[in-house]
Amino acid sequence: MLATIKGANAILMFFLELGVLISAGYWGFTVSSNWVIKIVAGIGAPALLAVLWGLFAAGGGENATYPLTGIVRALFEIAWFGSGALALYASISLTPALIFAAVFAVNAVLRLVWKQV
Repeated sequence: MLATIKGANAILMFFLELGVLISAGYWGFTVSSNWVIKIVAGIGAPALLAVLWGLFAAGGGENATYPLTGIVRALFEIAWFGSGALALYASISLTPALIFAAVFAVNAVLRLVWKQV
C-alpha cells in the first residue's frame, strides 16, 4: 500500500513539473497585448525553465548535467516551483497559485520523508 502511495507521489511530482511549464507558458501568452511579446514570452519562459530543470534537476538529479544536492537542490526546487506559482498568480489569480504552492510543499515533504529525493 505504501509503495502505491509513494508511486503516486512520484507521479504527482511529474505533473507538478509539467504544471510549472504550462503555467509559465500561459503567463507568457497573457503578459502583453503585443503578439510578438506573447509568442516570445509564451514559448521562451517554459523553454528557459525546461533548460534549467534539465541542467540541474532532471531525474531527481540523476539525469541532470550539473546535479544539485542537499540544501542547494531544495532552494532550486523552491525557486523553480515558486516560479510556476508566481506565473499562476500573475496570469490568473492568487487562489490557484496558493493551491499549486501547497501541493508542491506537501509533495516535497513526503519526498523527503520517504527519501524519494
